[in-house]
Parts: sequence; C-alpha cells; structure tokens
Amino acid sequence: MAKIILIGGGSASGKTYVLHQVLEKLPKDKVTLISLDDYYKDFSVLPMEERAGINFDHPKAFDWPLLRSQIKDLKSGKSIDKPIYDFVIHGRKKETEKVESKELILIEGIMALVNKELRDMGDLKVFINASREKRLVRRINRDTKERGRTYESVVEQYFASVQPMFEEIIGPSQYYADLIINNEGVTNNSIDVLASVLNNMLDK
Repeated sequence: MAKIILIGGGSASGKTYVLHQVLEKLPKDKVTLISLDDYYKDFSVLPMEERAGINFDHPKAFDWPLLRSQIKDLKSGKSIDKPIYDFVIHGRKKETEKVESKELILIEGIMALVNKELRDMGDLKVFINASREKRLVRRINRDTKERGRTYESVVEQYFASVQPMFEEIIGPSQYYADLIINNEGVTNNSIDVLASVLNNMLDK
C-alpha cells in the first residue's frame, strides 16, 4: 500500500521548491507528486469578475470529496484521472492527467494539513514555514510572471485574504506536523533531512 506524505504551508512559502529539491534525492520511479491546487472547485460556470473575487485561501474553495476519493484510490494502488486547474481562467481544464500510484504519494498545498479526513490518511505530515514578508515577495514574483496578475491585484489579495487566512487557518495547521521546515531562502539541512526520512520510508 502506498504511503501518503502531506506537505502544507502558507502560499508562496516555497513548498514546490523544497519538494523539487527533495525529489532530486529520491528514486523517481517510486514517487508521485500531486498539487492540491488542482483540486480547487471548478468555478468556470461563474462570470470572470466573480471568479476573481473568490477566496482561494479558504477550505470552501476546494473539492474535498474528489480529493479524498482520489487519494484513497492512490493509497490502495489504483491510478486516477487528476483534474488540471488553470489559474488564468480560475477553472478546470477540459483534459485530465493520468496519475499512477507509486510507493510514496507526495501531496502538497496550503490546505494539506487543514482537513482532518485528509490528515488521517497521511503517513507523514510536513509543514513548510516562511515569514509573511518572504511569502509576499515570492507570491508577487510568481503571480505576475506565471499567472498574468498585476502587482496591485496580488498585493491587494494578499492583505485581504491570503495573510488573514494564513493566520486563522493555515498557520495553525503546523501543529499537526511531524516535521517543520523553515524556508527563508538560506542554506540549511532541512531538505536533506526530509529526503533522508522519505528514503527511510521507502527502505521499510
């Protein structure tokens, strides 16, 4: 049976960066990486103005039943057809992605440790931490370059919903973590530690 690794943390805390560094130290044929971002509800039925105003940092924005169902399938060794979310249109793409179950299923996203039913499926829970200033800078860089956002819209959204939701919901979820990694952009051994833990899980 596959092992489920949950990796949570605030928006732009560096979850994707940390995980790609970790994946370089793991056997690729034994690990699958899934982003919770692809499990946002499909808001394409709404007008674009309404989609842009949705609080994407709240648990209600996620399709939890689909996520939990597909994680159960992966854990039991079945493949899934994962949705693909498009942040430009705030909706799902028509095509899906075939994902095969492997020994380790890494699931990363801001809500990875928030939902109790998802946490109960996790064999290891990790939280990636970074200061709010560092997260803001990273989010500005990411959203303006990759998601077609303006500087003003990113900053407005950050202080209106991203940071408040971090303080209320996402930040407190770190107390469920087995391992907390500080990712301020300075060199430390945390990536090697996480890779070592995961390789040890594979060996067992």
